Amino acid sequence: MTTRRDVMKLAALGLSGLATGCVGMTPRPRPEAAVNAFLDDVQRRAFQFFWDTTNPANGLARDRYPTPSFASMAAVGFALTAYPIGVHRRFVSRAAAAERTLATLRFLANAPQGDAPSGMTGHKGFFYHFVDMERGARFEQTELSTVDTALLLGGILFAQGFFDQPAEREIRDLADRIYARVDWRWSQARPPTVALGWSPEKGHLPYDWIAYSEAMLVYLLALGSPTHALGPQSWQAWSAGLPKHWGTQEGQQLVRFGPLFGHQYSHIWVDFRGIRDAFMREKGLDYFENSRRATLAQHAYALRNPMQWKGYGPRLWGLTACDGPADVTVQVEGRTRTFRTYSARGPGDFDDGTIAPTAVGGSVPFAPDLCIPTLMAMRADHGDHLYGQYGFLDSVNLTVPPTVPLKHGRHVPGRGWYDGDYLGIDQGPILAMIENHRSGLIWDVMRSNAHIRRGLQRAGFTGGWLA
Repeated sequence: MTTRRDVMKLAALGLSGLATGCVGMTPRPRPEAAVNAFLDDVQRRAFQFFWDTTNPANGLARDRYPTPSFASMAAVGFALTAYPIGVHRRFVSRAAAAERTLATLRFLANAPQGDAPSGMTGHKGFFYHFVDMERGARFEQTELSTVDTALLLGGILFAQGFFDQPAEREIRDLADRIYARVDWRWSQARPPTVALGWSPEKGHLPYDWIAYSEAMLVYLLALGSPTHALGPQSWQAWSAGLPKHWGTQEGQQLVRFGPLFGHQYSHIWVDFRGIRDAFMREKGLDYFENSRRATLAQHAYALRNPMQWKGYGPRLWGLTACDGPADVTVQVEGRTRTFRTYSARGPGDFDDGTIAPTAVGGSVPFAPDLCIPTLMAMRADHGDHLYGQYGFLDSVNLTVPPTVPLKHGRHVPGRGWYDGDYLGIDQGPILAMIENHRSGLIWDVMRSNAHIRRGLQRAGFTGGWLA
């Protein structure tokens, strides 16, 4: 419930407008001071999620909170990205952030690696998708994940570049050690592409990373490796699928990928503005512009609202991978509706009326004039149902009826379903991409990274800052 104190705070931030009649209205431009105060608050809360919920002894970051959970290696990558942002924004001292980063890298460098089915943190330099919070050992039968390892490495390489003082040398040395031992060639079960993962029980998974997705970062890191580098043919094999996904979505010509996380994750650490590979040179745009168009298309999709979900509009939009209320098919106001729990969501893929703030927050650099007012509207319209201790909760669905037994979250009478958890892989993009929009911090640091530059050049990228 939104209290009087909450309303007063919202008014101070320029976010008043909680009245029911305002919910469907287009967000209005706010004074710059109010916008900056709002972004400061969002970033501080998202940073605090990582600072408070990671294990300070080993740096392992929870997959979600407050629901008890294992650690997510991708979330660790976002945590390592969060610490320098915290220093930059003066949320934490440089010494404290360096100490937490060093504890994380020491653990990752020395954690057990091997092909045993239990007790290991990784194998061949890769890391398991999920591990337990205390020992870092493989959680149940989770897979060794190439993409989660890449997201972890993104955070590691950013930390390496940021912590550049003489006293911080061990951070840089450990980052080199962790990155150099990843055996990308071993991950090629079907060369020249990279497999999604591996398990001791079944070997390499029967699927490879092909066509447009968050796996851009996988291939760029693999091509840039100083020890086990893949050749340009791997990028060519990955990008060979791009023409199949080129088309028009809500009036935008782009390489399509339904959930917005696929248009965000690689961009957190790589500045794709003005640089192009062979495919993008042919199309006359770059991957940043492609992500901008994907963001605009999602906004237009919500306005059109072809499935008639409650709440969709200029103040509530954004489909990606996120929690959902339940795995169930029910009748809602005479229509058959299928809802899911955690799932990837996107126009033309799957849409059950579940909106995730990270879809908008992680797209802020692509369309700030659209995304920032939307985030402010979400905060204003939904109050502490959607915005709490660590910023935006994972998701909201205003269509699911209160009679549906829930797996996550809670029904709020007269409103709808709200998730009760914060997810590391969703808080991370919100924090990082807002910072890229505001200061370019991550992009500035990563443009100087020799491995990223080498990977981009081997993939055939030219122009822009690479020149």
